Amino acid sequence: MVSELPRIISVDDHIVEPPNIWTDRLPRKYVDRGPKLQRKFGTPKLAAADRVVLEEGEGPRARWADVWTYDDLEFVMFAGYGEARLKEPGIEPRTPVTYDDFYPGCYEQAARLADMDLNHVEASLCFPTFGRFCGQTFAEREDKELALLCVQAYNDFMIDEWCAGDAYGRLIPLTLIPLWDVELAAAEVRRCADKGSHAIAFSENPNKLGFPSIHSGYWDPLFAACGDTETVINMHIGSSSSVMTTSADAPLPVTMALTAMGATCALTDWLTSGILAKYPTLRIALSEGQVGWMPFILERVDLIWERADTWEPAFATRVPERPSSYMNRIWGCIFEDLHGLASRDIVGMTQIMFETDYPHADSTFPHSRQTAEKLVANAGLNEHETWQLVRGNAIECYNLGRYGITK
Repeated sequence: MVSELPRIISVDDHIVEPPNIWTDRLPRKYVDRGPKLQRKFGTPKLAAADRVVLEEGEGPRARWADVWTYDDLEFVMFAGYGEARLKEPGIEPRTPVTYDDFYPGCYEQAARLADMDLNHVEASLCFPTFGRFCGQTFAEREDKELALLCVQAYNDFMIDEWCAGDAYGRLIPLTLIPLWDVELAAAEVRRCADKGSHAIAFSENPNKLGFPSIHSGYWDPLFAACGDTETVINMHIGSSSSVMTTSADAPLPVTMALTAMGATCALTDWLTSGILAKYPTLRIALSEGQVGWMPFILERVDLIWERADTWEPAFATRVPERPSSYMNRIWGCIFEDLHGLASRDIVGMTQIMFETDYPHADSTFPHSRQTAEKLVANAGLNEHETWQLVRGNAIECYNLGRYGITK
């Protein structure tokens, strides 16, 4: 029996970027072309699974929206980016909105800390919104000089403002890398580590973004930099800019049920690549991927490794130990995964972390305490296992002692 639930460390939340991040930080000559917020009136049109465009002008469905403009890009804010903290709940997720439609916890530090207190959360790691899960917004732009400055401006904001002052030790820095240049990416990891950030957002499948896969050897300078600086590589579901579905006309619930498939592929890549053997201090977090599916993948890759002579003799050389043995440096992240906790002896109780996904639709806010308590009770976790789930494993994964969180 658990006497009292420890305060939660959430390893996957989100920030809706404040409007002034880039206008305050970019060199003067780039301010007009860099990301800035404009308020527009128009009719929304669905452009892609994760994108809405606005046709300006009057119409029966026209409404006001805040729109990020950045060179040739227009990025319409819609309800799904802060669905759990909308002032008018129940709006269809792809409905365009303004910042006034969100509660300020989405984008203001003090309000975020208050929402964390309300939600029994002590510390939180936040992924971007406009920048997307691993900085794809900047990687897709043609002017890479400006894109690099934008990445660095975001990172400086994340370290020096969002995670500083009253938030130090509560909001944990998660920074971006310039995906388009591995040497620049490695340099940015080292720059940010010197400033106090030891976690980056990376893609669950960079090949889907038009970059080399992790099997190629291309990313070795980045992995070396992360290993040297104790920087955790975080891969959020959807960070390959693709989602699994079964057909073009499959309803949204099909996609929602298959959200973990990107994480499944990522885990398989990392276990078979040999990277974890090559970089023995590297740490990986599969954000929002859940863990209930992991036992089969671990069993399957071990079987293939045992039969490497049949499949690929080089596999056993590249991965000198049983693939599942490298799970001690890979963490899964859950919010509602009873099956995963029931499999904790296989996944590893030390490798499962808790998240609240604030302020997205899947968020357990403001009931994350009750959600965790229900999970703990139904899974039969003892007091130590409960502590591991809601905070202890996150302290270990991210070495949060450097921010004053030790127990």
